[in-house]
Amino acid sequence: MEAVSTRARVYVACVTVAALFCLLPLPGIRTPWWAVALLAALYAGCERAARSRFVGISHPAGTFYPVLLAGAFLLPAPAAALVAVPGALLSHVGQRPMALRRIWRAAQLVLGVWAAARVHWMLGGRDAVVAGDVPYALGPAGAAVLAFCLVLALLDGGILAAAERVPVRRAWRGLVARSLAPIAVHGLAGLMMAVLWRSPYGPVAALLVLLPMCVSWWSFAQYHRERAAHQATIRALVQAVDIKDGYTRGHSERVGQASMMIARELGMDDERVEVLRFAGILHDVGKLGVPTRLLRKNGPLTPEERRVIELHPEYGHEMVRGIGFLGEARAAVLHHHERLDGSGYPYGLVGRQIPESARVVAVADAFDAMTSTRSYSRARPVAVALEELERCAGSHFDPVMVAALVEAVRRTGWHPAVTADDACTPRVPPPGAPLSSRPGAHR
Repeated sequence: MEAVSTRARVYVACVTVAALFCLLPLPGIRTPWWAVALLAALYAGCERAARSRFVGISHPAGTFYPVLLAGAFLLPAPAAALVAVPGALLSHVGQRPMALRRIWRAAQLVLGVWAAARVHWMLGGRDAVVAGDVPYALGPAGAAVLAFCLVLALLDGGILAAAERVPVRRAWRGLVARSLAPIAVHGLAGLMMAVLWRSPYGPVAALLVLLPMCVSWWSFAQYHRERAAHQATIRALVQAVDIKDGYTRGHSERVGQASMMIARELGMDDERVEVLRFAGILHDVGKLGVPTRLLRKNGPLTPEERRVIELHPEYGHEMVRGIGFLGEARAAVLHHHERLDGSGYPYGLVGRQIPESARVVAVADAFDAMTSTRSYSRARPVAVALEELERCAGSHFDPVMVAALVEAVRRTGWHPAVTADDACTPRVPPPGAPLSSRPGAHR
C-alpha cells in the first residue's frame, strides 16, 4: 500500500465527517426515494461505463456530473447528496489505498452536491424547474453550478496541500478557472434533465439528454486514447536512448521530474507543467542519431567528436516535430544546450532569445548530470550541485529557473540514482578534458 501522510488522512476524515453531517437529515425529509435510487443507479452506471472497454481508458473528466446536478435541481439537499455515494464508493480506483480514495471521492461529491442543492433551493430554482420556466431557472442553476465548482476546488486544493505539501499559495491556483467551463456544460445538461423530468414526458425523456453527453464523452476519450498512444511512443524512444547510452539510464525521466518541479514552483498551469515534463523526458532523444561509441567513450572528446555530439538537439527536434501535442516541448529539445551568454549550441542564442521551456530543461538537465555518476564524472552532492547552479546563474542558466529549482529541492528533497553500472568504475578525465568540470556542458 502506498504511504499516505497522517495530515492527509486527518484531512480526509474531517471532510468525511462533514459529508456525514450533510446526510444526517435524510430520515426526516420527504423525498421520492424511487427518484433517488434511479438517479444513484444511473450515476453509478455512467461511472462504470466511462471506464469500460467501450470508452477504452479511464475518462479524464473524472465523473459524470449531469446526473449529480440534475439531482441537485430536483431533490432536497441531503437526498441529492446521497445520489453520489454508491457510484463513488463502487468506482474504479487505479491507485492504492483504494478504500481511502473511494471514501474521499464520495465525501467530496456529497459536499459539492449538497452545496449546489442548497444554493439552488434558496434562490427559488426548484419552483422554476417544476414550472418548466427555463429562462428563470438559468440563474439559480448557474449559481448552484458555481457553488458545486467552488466546493470541489476548495477540497481539491486542501488535499494537495495536505497530501502533497503543495504550498498553500499555489494549492488552489487555477482550480476553479480550469473546471468551471466543463462543469457549466454538465450543469446545463443537468438542468435540461431536471426540467424534462418534471415535464409531462417524465424521467424517460430526461434520460434522452444523456445521449449527446455520452457521445461527447466517448469522442473525448478517443482523443485521450490517441494521446496515450503518443505517450507510449515517447516512452519507447526514451527507452531506446537509455539502451544506447547506458551510463545515463533513467536520466531522461529525472530531468522530466526536475523540469516539472521548476514549472510548478513558477506557478505554471497543469497543462504547461505536463508539456515541460515531456520536454525533460525527450530532451536527449536526438542521441539516437549519435554513434554509440561517442556516447560511451570514457575519455575526453576530440573537437570533431564534440561537433558530432552537438548535433543531437537538432536530431531530436527532427524526431519530435510531428508530435503535435508536445507544443513548446519541441523548442526545449532543440535549445536546451543554449546558454544565456550565447556560448551554447546549436545556434548560440542569447538571454531571452532562448525559449522559456529550454531554459527550464537546461537547469534540470545540468542538475541531474551533476548529481548522477557517469563514465566521465562522479556524482556530486545535491547541495554542491545547487551551489554550482547558483554560481552559473546569469551566465549559463536563467536565474529565475535556478532559484525555482533550489526552492523546490530544498522543500521536497531530491534523491538522485546512480545511473552507471556498478561493475563499471567511473573514470575522471584529466584536467584538460572538456565536459567534466562545468555544469551544462555534459554530453
